[in-house]
Amino acid sequence: MNKSMEKLIEISRKYGNDSRYVIAGGGNTSFKDNSRIWVKASGHALATIDENGFSVLDRKLLNVISEKEYSKNTAIREDEVKNDLASATITKDRRPSVETSMHNAINYTYVVHLHPTLVNGLMCSNSAEKETAQLFGDEAVYIPYTEPGYTLFKEVEARIGDFKKEKGKHPTIILLQNHGIFVSANSTEEIEKIYDDVLSKIEKKAKINLNTTEWEIDDKAAQIIPAIRMIASRDGNLKTLKIRNNSLINKYSASKEEFSKIELPFTPDAIVYCKSKYIYLTFESIDSLLKNAEEEMEEYVKKNGYTPKIIVIKGIGVIAIGDNVKNCDIILDVFEDAVMIAETAQSFGGEHPLTKKQTDFIDNWEVENYRRRVIVGNVSRRVENKVIIVTGAAQGFGEGIAEYLINEGANIVVADLNEEAGKKTAERFSTLCKSNGVIFVKTNVTDAENLKNLVHQTVCNFGGIDVFINNAGVLKAGSITDMTPENFEFVTKINYNAYFYCTKAVVPVMKLQNVYNPDNYCDIIQINSKSGLRGSKANFAYAGGKFGGIGLTQSFALELAPFGIKVNSICPGNYYEGPLWANPENGLFRQYLEAGKVPGAKTIEDVRRYYMSQVPMNKGTSPADVTKAALYLIEQTCETGQALPVTGGQVMLN
Repeated sequence: MNKSMEKLIEISRKYGNDSRYVIAGGGNTSFKDNSRIWVKASGHALATIDENGFSVLDRKLLNVISEKEYSKNTAIREDEVKNDLASATITKDRRPSVETSMHNAINYTYVVHLHPTLVNGLMCSNSAEKETAQLFGDEAVYIPYTEPGYTLFKEVEARIGDFKKEKGKHPTIILLQNHGIFVSANSTEEIEKIYDDVLSKIEKKAKINLNTTEWEIDDKAAQIIPAIRMIASRDGNLKTLKIRNNSLINKYSASKEEFSKIELPFTPDAIVYCKSKYIYLTFESIDSLLKNAEEEMEEYVKKNGYTPKIIVIKGIGVIAIGDNVKNCDIILDVFEDAVMIAETAQSFGGEHPLTKKQTDFIDNWEVENYRRRVIVGNVSRRVENKVIIVTGAAQGFGEGIAEYLINEGANIVVADLNEEAGKKTAERFSTLCKSNGVIFVKTNVTDAENLKNLVHQTVCNFGGIDVFINNAGVLKAGSITDMTPENFEFVTKINYNAYFYCTKAVVPVMKLQNVYNPDNYCDIIQINSKSGLRGSKANFAYAGGKFGGIGLTQSFALELAPFGIKVNSICPGNYYEGPLWANPENGLFRQYLEAGKVPGAKTIEDVRRYYMSQVPMNKGTSPADVTKAALYLIEQTCETGQALPVTGGQVMLN
């Protein structure tokens, strides 16, 4: 890699990782020499870009676009330009940015095109042109709003020519109304200086505070968002929802008048990711709100042909309706950026949104639809977009189950009392996510208020609860003589009582989802044990709780079936490799050895061999084995109240 490419990647990542300059992977950068240009490929994010994220084009062939006469028909013209752009592209596997021709026309080595919030606050204001002249004098070219693509390129090319004739030099700053800024120079260091100066001047003139620290979301969210998610998912595509609120969002959602200032899109990015129409609701009661939401969403789909992306609720916050978690994050970031743009624009004569004609062009432009598809992603796995809580998922069996489900597309909530391990596990899981997501919620499964917070955090981050996997459990072996009442109560409270506490906590959300989408099924799955199917010597506290758990499963299943909630238990055999068994200090191998549960055993290895000999398949039960059973139960809509053995044949049903 040559030094120029290293510099291009360095400055691309610098700005791509700074939300003041770039959101939703937007913006583009380039480097050119006399014969070639390297420009960011469409769909690649500046934050993580490497050499393979740049398209390479032949400048001689690219210059044809400047000289050629194209069709007057917009659709035909854009297709012709796209084909000529493709012909000039050397790296055929990477589609170059649609703004490549503009980069080529700018007579500097490096070009960095970004959408800084402060810049767009100026560019999306009523006084954009006048304020630009006052702030930047003859250092900048101002471009009134022009349709993106070829038309914008020709306008920029003409304005650069006029600027050169008048000033005797090429502009280093090009400001585009309702679009963003191009900064160019022969070194990346000079580009950084120019950007610092531009933002400093705007910030000094605007004198605003764009503090957007997130607020705590109202507890009522858990009674609202799952219903909206189910209404949005009636087309058969399970949606993900996420909510956000802060001082600025609250300000612009406080009244219909304030909301009107952000109701229309300011930039192409807003249209691409948030669409061009939002739903605004006021809160009187939960019932009336959901009735209004259902009516407005149904009317929205009927009128527009697609599900709304943004619902703003006065006093609650803004809800993103996305195809997945990644999509929701982008929607919220873009919407929040629009709120900050509106706030900044008040210092420059008020907000100036795009017109309906301008909006319609972007909404139907193939180039932007392509970018949306590439950035958002489109994958389909067995539990794609399902929201799954796994208790005791910080380590061991629960961690293994959660990891398997992450790789099958689920949004995972790691619910565990061990905060340090839970955060590390969630962080590791995040590297496995594609379009899905993961959060950690510190959870005591025996505490009702703690479980209420678990449900609240799950709903706020993902929109609902599709599957609850009750995996958290403990074991303290001992004979009747040795078992203390305190240990018996401890084991029973977590293995038996907590199953009830957790089910009670998640059922209201699952029932609500069923009301608004009766075709949607939810699952409660208890990770039980083979000890729940037959007695276990010197292990009665554990076995008793597990036997009771199956009783709860069958009873819950009968009660919840009318609400589309399936309740099942999975009864695994021994997971010999996990900490429950293998921990050298207090694992079951050691506990069973000390309790004398295996006659004649003198070492831990003796205990291990004894238990392996009882398994016909001669293997332990792994988290993957159990997760495959869970996936079966989730996919099977005619299975409830069951205790499914996964024991390698050690326990067989009669």
